[in-house]
Amino acid sequence: VQLQASGGGLVQAGGSLRLSCAASGFTSYAIGWFRQASGKEREEVSCINSSGGKTYYTDPVKGRFTISRDNAKSTVYLQMNSLKPEDTAVYYCAVAAIAFKGSEISGCSGLDAWGQGTLVTVSS
Repeated sequence: VQLQASGGGLVQAGGSLRLSCAASGFTSYAIGWFRQASGKEREEVSCINSSGGKTYYTDPVKGRFTISRDNAKSTVYLQMNSLKPEDTAVYYCAVAAIAFKGSEISGCSGLDAWGQGTLVTVSS
């Protein structure tokens, strides 16, 4: 079973998009958003724990992106604001392994259930 990302598209710099990840059967798992730009390696963007109470963002997106989840709808969201051309990439969601430092998430990596990504293109 794979997760399915959707919601990508073409947007001008400074604009917003909201990505959705259909995560039926994965409500007990941490979920992460990852992205891969053309010619680059896939990188983590943001992760959320199973309850939605803990979130993590990488520095390039901190303050601009917001991850959330609605377990009743089996969906994880990534609200992306103030988009920049460097955010252009294929975005994927996946089951994630999360690392903690104290009570806060300090990092995450994709584990399983990768699905087809959704392309986000930000024009300058």
